[in-house]
Amino acid sequence: MTSISIIGCGFVADLYMRSLETHPDLVINAVYDHDPARRSAFSLFWNVETCTGFDAFLAACPKGSLILNLTNPSAHFEISRACLEAGHHVYSEKPLATVMDEARILHDLAKSRGLMLASAPCSVLGDAARTLSQSVQNGVAGTVRLIYAELDDGYIPQAPYKDWKSESGAPWPYADEFRTGCTLEHAGYYLTWLIAMFGSVERVVAASAVVIPDKETTPDTPDFDTPDFSVATLFFENGPVARLTCSIVAPHDHQIKVIGDKGTLRVKKAWDNGARVRFHKRFRLRRRLIDAPFGRVMRLAGKAQPQVKRRGAASMDFALGPAEMVAALRENRLCRLSSEFALHVNEVTLAIQNAGATEGVQKMTTTCAPIMP
Repeated sequence: MTSISIIGCGFVADLYMRSLETHPDLVINAVYDHDPARRSAFSLFWNVETCTGFDAFLAACPKGSLILNLTNPSAHFEISRACLEAGHHVYSEKPLATVMDEARILHDLAKSRGLMLASAPCSVLGDAARTLSQSVQNGVAGTVRLIYAELDDGYIPQAPYKDWKSESGAPWPYADEFRTGCTLEHAGYYLTWLIAMFGSVERVVAASAVVIPDKETTPDTPDFDTPDFSVATLFFENGPVARLTCSIVAPHDHQIKVIGDKGTLRVKKAWDNGARVRFHKRFRLRRRLIDAPFGRVMRLAGKAQPQVKRRGAASMDFALGPAEMVAALRENRLCRLSSEFALHVNEVTLAIQNAGATEGVQKMTTTCAPIMP
């Protein structure tokens, strides 16, 4: 099984297409978007055949094949459910669902049909995440005590976002992004790394808020009060404590710091699969305790992955997740991106997103196993 199909030809679909160039063994089978103009532009730019209707799209997908659900977040649940009911494995853009009950329905449906269900982001499978995980497992920093993870994107409402377009000309869906919220959109980039390394989150203590209330809307996205800032303390069932922040207000900072007894492991670029992992050893200098200002670069055992030669979010390999699912099908093994993993990430993310409307500690109800390096 080498073919995959794509539903949704918007902004992020171009990033997947560019990433797929690093996986020449994967072939695009069927493509569909409900907007004829967008469908046509995507088809012409990438030289792929597109379907003219959703039913025709499902019929064109080989039975038991993999479908990438790249539609808008509000459509994820209905589209993924239809694809699963049609007998296809599903890889969904984040979030898996915007309501936890719907995420559980998808998980249970996939399990009952013997189908794989996974959700972005898949940077957890990239070299930066793998190197950090390997360094933690090897005890480079000693026992890990605390983690600071930042996913702040700058003051986005003042950015020229209306000028942002994908390669095939799709505009950045700013109103939909603001309505979905930076937590649902971005928390997973480090949350998946942490859950992969340390397993399930047992408790979430969080707060979220709307600090810029008058963000721009469109007729298709009416007024909303989605948080544009969140901060969470995550208590892992068998691991350290982590603080995770998300915002589209604070200055750009995508750094993660894993703090242990011997020093600190740091990664500065969450969205770069090839970002350097550095270890800053802690030592005493006279009467001061300091971390080495110049960290030692950690090397990953084994062959490095091919990297997408672009910048920013486009430097991520968006196809790592679909490639892992296809490999699991070929090799008749369990997929490392399990449906339990997707469900747990979804629950923790929603707990952070919705913290502004709740009080006290939110105890998690789902679990998943760590991902082995």
